[in-house]
Amino acid sequence: MLARVRSATVVGIEAAPIDVEVDVALGLPCCNIVGLADAGVREGRVRIRSALENSGFKLPPRKITVNLAPADLKKDGAGFDLPIAVGMLCAAGVVEPEAIADTLFVGELALDGAVRPVRGVLPIAVSARARGARRLIVPPANEAEAAVVGGCEVRAARDLTSLVALLKGEGGDVAPERTTSTEPANETTPAAGADLSEVHGQEVPRRALEIAAAGGHNLLFVGPPGSGKTMLARRLPGILPPFTFEEALETSMIYSIVGQLGGAALLRERPFRAPHHTVTAVGLVGGGPIVRPGEITLAHNGVLFLDELLEFARPALEALRQPLEDRHVAIVRARRSVTYPADFMLVTALNPCPCGHLGNPLRTCTCSLAGIAAYRARLSGPLVDRIDLHVEVAALPYQALARDESAEPSAAVRARVVAARAVQNAREGAAATSNARLPAAALRAVAALDADGHRLMEAAVARFGLSARALTRVRRVARTIADLDGSVAVRGRHVAEALQYRLLDRTP
Repeated sequence: MLARVRSATVVGIEAAPIDVEVDVALGLPCCNIVGLADAGVREGRVRIRSALENSGFKLPPRKITVNLAPADLKKDGAGFDLPIAVGMLCAAGVVEPEAIADTLFVGELALDGAVRPVRGVLPIAVSARARGARRLIVPPANEAEAAVVGGCEVRAARDLTSLVALLKGEGGDVAPERTTSTEPANETTPAAGADLSEVHGQEVPRRALEIAAAGGHNLLFVGPPGSGKTMLARRLPGILPPFTFEEALETSMIYSIVGQLGGAALLRERPFRAPHHTVTAVGLVGGGPIVRPGEITLAHNGVLFLDELLEFARPALEALRQPLEDRHVAIVRARRSVTYPADFMLVTALNPCPCGHLGNPLRTCTCSLAGIAAYRARLSGPLVDRIDLHVEVAALPYQALARDESAEPSAAVRARVVAARAVQNAREGAAATSNARLPAAALRAVAALDADGHRLMEAAVARFGLSARALTRVRRVARTIADLDGSVAVRGRHVAEALQYRLLDRTP
């Protein structure tokens, strides 16, 4: 007898439909799985047989053939255990074909028949809704993320015994249909923890942090050790605008794929990724034998923080150049090509010299000019061009650090950032985007310079040799400063402030 069961597999951040065909026929007892299945899927034969037997279901001693269609798409992972087991039960006559019609199954089986969680259930739920599935059967640990999509009935199968009872209409210990809110919790106050009120002094870096948040700009901090670069960077998520539902869903799909959603329905806060400087280029941009997202994709719609920037390997840093422009990364392998989103804010921190104390009034720099030049040369010009703001974080005297009064809190800064983003969204309409991501034509229309602005730009090019890309970055930052200032037009003062945030361009 032939049975067909619907399932899905994840390709990139989207799910591809898979038809699981199970045929039980006369022949020597065996079980073959075909359809470009990897070792993890083929090993499922052992898990499935033990799970069925320990759940009280005896398969006939026949030849069992399992085909995963389409056959030209590679399948990996243990999520096919449950649909294959259901297909075997249907082909053996235990479950009626009508009971599994318009139902999509995904889950890993334990040897006792329990259903274990798998990765990528959120994009699979999106695919199930798009394909018109009536019902989605998932592991209990994945129920919340599947239910948030809506559009079809979501049931959590605890084990094979209760699932078969449900399919036979006998009830069983299967969780009832899950209903959850389709909107993430868009709190208007930053999460408890790191707050800008804890940062004393540093008015210019704080201002640059606000501008970066308001326009979605990349940011680089330069300063001696202990001056507060990392402290400032870790407070950036607290002043970013809250997630929209579309952003939360897309980012949560990425974390579902890598198994880091933690049983939640949707992520509530923008991601903040801070990999160690020993990370490889593959770890940063993604890839590997089984293609997986890298840190830049895990930071999608959030922040990627690279502390001690010049300690990172040169190939890893240079791999960031294309994603910073394209806002996605295409990973091409011999048998697979995957595109992952990578729309993130890059925040970096570095020391001004090898000893770290160049320009520090409290310590003496011991580096030679040649050593400083060699140290700075590890950061390429094209990568610097792609960072909008370069800001010095100076070492503060004891009097500034010993002040008891608190600085402006993150909530107040966030309110201004949200207002500036609202201005940008209203200006762009249906194509709403931050200033850092405006297309060139749109930027020219909304950030036209006045006579003072043109004079300042001309002088900056003559003195510092700014590239065309750097000039575009300056104009984007000036547009954001004007939005924070409540100005419709970009004035000379906005361009002047934007130019002061190009520290590495003007440092010999």
